[in-house]
Amino acid sequence: MATTGTYTFNPSLGELTLYAYNLIGVRNTALLQEHLEAARMAANLLCSNWSNRGVNLWAVDLVTVPLVAGQSTYSVDANTVMILDAYMTIDDGVSDPIDRIILPVSRSEYASYPNKEQEGFTTVFWFDRLIAPTVTLWPVPDGTSAQYLKYYRVRRIQDSDLQNAAQVEVPFLWLDAFAYGLAARLAVIWAPEKTAMLKPLADESYAVAAEQNTEYAQVYISPSLSGYWRA
Repeated sequence: MATTGTYTFNPSLGELTLYAYNLIGVRNTALLQEHLEAARMAANLLCSNWSNRGVNLWAVDLVTVPLVAGQSTYSVDANTVMILDAYMTIDDGVSDPIDRIILPVSRSEYASYPNKEQEGFTTVFWFDRLIAPTVTLWPVPDGTSAQYLKYYRVRRIQDSDLQNAAQVEVPFLWLDAFAYGLAARLAVIWAPEKTAMLKPLADESYAVAAEQNTEYAQVYISPSLSGYWRA
């Protein structure tokens, strides 16, 4: 069996654009500047749509924020879509740093706290999803030792551009979904009669990719019955 022995297939946005237009019946030689501009816009809006649908594992990273005693609210990178897991790292400078998980709360729950400036060991955080987002901690860090907020966040997918053979920031397993998704969006503009055919194909490709876009790990659920016990 003859194989290439390589794993380097990663087409540029330009190549994916040509393929997407071919899917809707527009040949390469018929493309004009307006076709390419529509493709650039459609590609970026497609990535925006995917960022809204859930956790894109390839766009997850770990952020570390040094904490200041008495300061409850900290800026969050505007490219952050959502905060996943968050934990506090406590470093007393003597023993090894200790990590402790903290949990998210809603705006309503945070608003219910009577003393929002109470200092102590932080147990919860509120992620305020503004245009300039922030994260607020409670209790407020007390500065008894060096403390860091660390959180895994989903960031937005990087911009797609046709210049300089730039590639799309999606992994190999998502290229088929991206091509069909791009074709379906372009069909609405340039070949409306093909939209009904391409939309199901785009949805199917996305579903297949999304099924693999998960972490495979054991999940344990343990009910808490302590409230029913009597001494």
